[in-house]
Amino acid sequence: MTETQQDTRIQEDVRPDLSHGDGDHDRFAHYVDKSKIVDSMVSGSPVTAICGKVWVPSRDPKRYPLCPICKEIYERLPEGGGGEGSD
Repeated sequence: MTETQQDTRIQEDVRPDLSHGDGDHDRFAHYVDKSKIVDSMVSGSPVTAICGKVWVPSRDPKRYPLCPICKEIYERLPEGGGGEGSD
């Protein structure tokens, strides 16, 4: 009698959980195109940071540490990274 074995692979998300779990998302300042921040503040539409976080900016980014993922991506961009700003 021959048994067939099934190859099961699990892909784990190895990114650190940067959330504080208090409903304010992850409390980091993120890099976002400056013109999109202004539009978002006026229209209330969400923006997407270079790390992929999507949200509507409403807080002073100077109060929070820089997102380590945004920082890593930004540092790998060619110099003059395209008008990215922090929020």
